Amino acid sequence: MSERHPIISITGSSGAGTTSVTRTFENIFRREGVTAASIEGDSFHRYNRAEMKERQAVAEKSGNANFSHFGPDTNLFAELETLFRSYSETGSGKRRKYLHDTREAAPYQQEPGTFTAWEDIPAGTDLLFYEGLHGAVVHKDINIAQFPDLLVGVVPVINLEWIQKLWRDKSTRGYSAEAVTDTILRRMPDYVNHICPQFSLTHVNFQRVPCVDTSNPFIARDIPAPDESFVVIRFANPKGIDFQYLLNMVHDSFMSRANTIVVPGGKMELAMQLIFTPFIWRMMERKKRATQT
Repeated sequence: MSERHPIISITGSSGAGTTSVTRTFENIFRREGVTAASIEGDSFHRYNRAEMKERQAVAEKSGNANFSHFGPDTNLFAELETLFRSYSETGSGKRRKYLHDTREAAPYQQEPGTFTAWEDIPAGTDLLFYEGLHGAVVHKDINIAQFPDLLVGVVPVINLEWIQKLWRDKSTRGYSAEAVTDTILRRMPDYVNHICPQFSLTHVNFQRVPCVDTSNPFIARDIPAPDESFVVIRFANPKGIDFQYLLNMVHDSFMSRANTIVVPGGKMELAMQLIFTPFIWRMMERKKRATQT
């Protein structure tokens, strides 16, 4: 953690909804005049898209049916830890982009599924903002979770997570339901061993729980709407959280435990704005004091 160079890390698995959380933080940053150095978790994959397919084929031939983007063998955990350490100490570090599609790749004149060259984070940023799979990973001698000043987990219940991934990959990536299902099954050991443990280390978790039947996510006709869901918000340390204020501001919210508030799904972004704006205020105030001493 660093007062001079704070880090915010949003962690969640593929299809969990971290992108919408990122959008909420971008709105806060814009409103509060905060300049963030953005880091995409996908840019710390070890292999580009073509290489990953080749490696996966080799793994399957050797009997490894669980080779996935979730595990340590396919990600640059050490490099991500180095970035977090470097930024927390000096406000600098190296980053690159992963070009997901033709639109993202066009300005770089590269193929989709490739990485841009490593480059320095611009000088003078107020904080580092990470969104991806491994923002709180602890693995062997690597401890990424020790650096962020704010760790946020985005964790839909598992069936809803699968429904969201099925719909996204089929509609935007052209995959078949069978191919997406194979991916889910292949990732399961790494999901259990490297994704789930992070949510015990986060400061705040957001878990969307649908109020409709999702018992068989593989035949779902649509994604449950926010108004068909509740969001369970759990604080690891509730000290300093004004729950009464949140209850008054978010209609139909309620407390389920001493450290947990439940809000209607359609109010998740409002709840995030109310919760995280004061966090950003305090971060920037501590940064200001630290740089003046």
